Amino acid sequence: MKEALSQAGIEYTAIDITTGMLPLKQFLKYRDTREEFIPIKEAGRVGLPCIVVNKGEKVFIGLPQNLDELR
Repeated sequence: MKEALSQAGIEYTAIDITTGMLPLKQFLKYRDTREEFIPIKEAGRVGLPCIVVNKGEKVFIGLPQNLDELR
């Protein structure tokens, strides 16, 4: 995912949720409250990697088909 974003010239900040409780809690807040994660949770999956745009304006599980949606 990082390679695809870099090649497309899209700026991003990668967050590793295994580095501490704060990043994990931030991810879980999105995962537990956003509709995008409902089918993911129903399938027994975690929902990573995901992309959060502008502090939750948009959330994508994996890369969107059209990377321009991230701009």
